[in-house]
Amino acid sequence: MASDQTVNLSSTGLSAGLEAFPAYSYRDDPSVPDFPDDTQLIVFDGVCIMCSAFAQFVAKRDTEKRFRLTEAQSALGGALFRHYGLDDVNYETNLLIQDGRAYGRMEAFVRIVSQLGGAWPCVRALLALPRPVRNWLYERIARNRYALFGRYDSCPAERDPGIADRLIG
Repeated sequence: MASDQTVNLSSTGLSAGLEAFPAYSYRDDPSVPDFPDDTQLIVFDGVCIMCSAFAQFVAKRDTEKRFRLTEAQSALGGALFRHYGLDDVNYETNLLIQDGRAYGRMEAFVRIVSQLGGAWPCVRALLALPRPVRNWLYERIARNRYALFGRYDSCPAERDPGIADRLIG
């Protein structure tokens, strides 16, 4: 689905809207820079202290290097947000690109964390909650993340040796 054929995510809901896009649809969108999609990609708000901490958390525990990372503020991150019809200024979610499909909100969080080993797969239990409840919980945190955790002037991930080698875009 090209960027000029966006889905109205406000009426369908973010998760349902992302599901409307075929796998690897970004490959046909000339506004999305080419990127290696042989592994999963996490798009995160690089100036959000909580989001950057989450990226560091994942990188530290992802010993099998299943995930690459890109900041939502990067050319690639912004293009992916626009491709999926999301606000590319006021980021409402992290994105996970997995097997060419995009996931957002709690679905992305659970899919990411459940791959980290240890007790983390237990977070799958959150998927037992109805989607509206999961999204409501996620949105409460996402909308208040700067007030609760603060924000950086620029993304520190580029300077973090644990993440820098995984950053693309």
